[in-house]
Amino acid sequence: MKFFVDTANLQEIQEAHDLGVLDGVTTNPSLMAKEGIFGHDNVMAHYKQICEIVDGDISAEVIATDFDGMVREGELLAELHPNIVVKVPMTREGVKAIRHFSERGIKTNCTLVFSAGQAILAAKAGATYVSPFVGRLDDVSTDGLQLIEQIVHIYGNYGYQTQVLAASVRHVMHLVQCAELGADVVTCPLSVITGLLNHPLTDIGLQKFLADHAKGNK
Repeated sequence: MKFFVDTANLQEIQEAHDLGVLDGVTTNPSLMAKEGIFGHDNVMAHYKQICEIVDGDISAEVIATDFDGMVREGELLAELHPNIVVKVPMTREGVKAIRHFSERGIKTNCTLVFSAGQAILAAKAGATYVSPFVGRLDDVSTDGLQLIEQIVHIYGNYGYQTQVLAASVRHVMHLVQCAELGADVVTCPLSVITGLLNHPLTDIGLQKFLADHAKGNK
């Protein structure tokens, strides 16, 4: 399973890269705004900086909601770097744009997916990734992990090449359960990835090893 970090923060991206387990990055307009990055030129420059750090797919989201606007923005983003994946919302116009990009060899990530039916449309249109939002479904008393399971099963039935990218992954157990269910990718905050390091028995064991070693050196 691939690990993507869901952030526009360069320091966090660098830290995830240095850990040695980072496969890619996902961003969105909210994450850019969180870092104080506004304006077309600044956003494009920031994507270039991310591409210099990460040797993997980097999702860059279009702002337009109409087909022509999505195509214009997506083609400009794709020209920035071969690793850029154009992130497109799950709408009627978005599905049309995904087909357009797919036919031209431009990678896409279909975002804001909340149902298996939407995931089928994304795969039929040729999306490289589909992003079902686990945590946001949990927020409205729906089982987000069940959706991951459904999509993985459906894609397996028909051999769709679209990768299931579990998004809105908020904690370690979300990540582990997505792995159990066969998600191809998870994207999450850096804290979720580093949270995998933690177990109290590891800490206790290490402390004992070090204490015993210190005794032997007295």
